[in-house]
Amino acid sequence: MQRFFTAIFGAALLFSSAVRAMRADDRTYHDSKYNDDHHWDSHEDQAYRMWLKQNHRKYVEFAKQKEADQQAYWAWRHEHSDAVLKINIH
Repeated sequence: MQRFFTAIFGAALLFSSAVRAMRADDRTYHDSKYNDDHHWDSHEDQAYRMWLKQNHRKYVEFAKQKEADQQAYWAWRHEHSDAVLKINIH
């Protein structure tokens, strides 16, 4: 019986960690050049990965990018809408 509760507790911890990880990507970033805010979601992550590939860069979490690189991404993003990038919005 104790193993059962230990397994349930472990599963609950894993689930709560996954939920926190999903929320961690649910951020808003301020673009100082255009003075607007960008909500980070799966579409933004997809566009970011396209930018990385286009610029021959390895993946680094956006939040850990240098400020200058973040601003370079937002400048690029203003010129590349979801429609231009062919990102499907459901």
